[in-house]
Amino acid sequence: MSKKNLIAGQSGGPTAVINSSLYGVVSEAYRHPDMIGTVYGMVNGIEGFLDGRILDFADALPGDSLKSLTWTPGAYLGSCRCKLPESLDDPMYPAIFRKFEELNIGWFFYIGGNDSMDTVSKLSRYAEKIGSDIRVIGEPKTIDNDLVLTDHTPGYGSAARYVAETVREIILDANVYETKSVTILEIMGRHAGWLTAAGALARKYKGDNPMLIYLPETSFDQEAFLAKVSECLEKNCNVVVCVSEGIHDKDGTFICEYDSSVGTDNFGHKMLAGCGKYLENLVRSRLNVKARSVEFNVSQRCSASMMSAADQQEAIMAGVYGVNAALDGVTGMMVSFVRRTGEDGSVTMECGLEDVNKICNMEKAVPAEWISEDGTDVTDDFIRYALPLIQGTVEVPLGDDGLPQFASRK
Repeated sequence: MSKKNLIAGQSGGPTAVINSSLYGVVSEAYRHPDMIGTVYGMVNGIEGFLDGRILDFADALPGDSLKSLTWTPGAYLGSCRCKLPESLDDPMYPAIFRKFEELNIGWFFYIGGNDSMDTVSKLSRYAEKIGSDIRVIGEPKTIDNDLVLTDHTPGYGSAARYVAETVREIILDANVYETKSVTILEIMGRHAGWLTAAGALARKYKGDNPMLIYLPETSFDQEAFLAKVSECLEKNCNVVVCVSEGIHDKDGTFICEYDSSVGTDNFGHKMLAGCGKYLENLVRSRLNVKARSVEFNVSQRCSASMMSAADQQEAIMAGVYGVNAALDGVTGMMVSFVRRTGEDGSVTMECGLEDVNKICNMEKAVPAEWISEDGTDVTDDFIRYALPLIQGTVEVPLGDDGLPQFASRK
């Protein structure tokens, strides 16, 4: 392949380290000027690209300013939730590839989760169909940690650390009074409970709060829940409970749907926020104790102050690895992580490659053996899995105003 330009985009929900993956791609591309010319960014993903919204990183983040991506949360390029047509005969595909040709694109990188890998799959298959030599690579990202064929995804470690630290802080707040109380913490997770499970990392000893953890991988029974809370109140006057937003009953009905005010989003998905409030009211009315609920919401995916250094470095590593794989001719693959455990118990991560067609539209759940038999907790296997992912602190530079100095588009 003769010298070509590279373009990268971001898609789906942002994370604390999605920009670190972007930094890895862009910085490594700069190290290969003999093969890669201009490095472009798609503003608002494939949708923005189709509308002609692109930027040149040499102009947008010149010199050392590129490094600021590594401590900036959110999605520097902006995001989208565009699902490409299922049929490769749809006119959208030739339109995309015409734009690739106009920009002399030889390398396409998309950083995102499940739907983003679907885009990588379709574009790589279309490229093969028309005989294009464009290399299409997926860079994993999601706080939900639900991509298959990888040990974990960048973004999860930082979000898990945010959950663990925040839960520990709320536990201290809940312990202030001796009056019996229950605090319900609602954490992101529609179908996979990886993030809610991280609440277990907040414990300092066996039997510590959070005393109960409920994931969407198991069915939720309201009466059994009330019985467990009552049992916990006999041991501790302040009970903290972590619940995934997607917990559901045995019939598949989301618990938040018991609240008649629940609605749907633009895609027709149930708007799951609200199960914490529903359970708060249930506990208060049935157990006659003080109850409150806290919805973590977007804070868990946009906190730079609790960014995991391990997460940040792995995100950069994934970007670098992906560029080198593309330069070696790889296409239609997603960068993955492989865990290596030493004889001394130390854990290291290596990058690998997996067929994106086997990843898109799949979902990785928390293993059943990592969930207690009664569905109210996680096991030590989860703790051993998650602890290495939340390690290390990232120093975020502060400005004269005492606030973080993040990268931003003008």
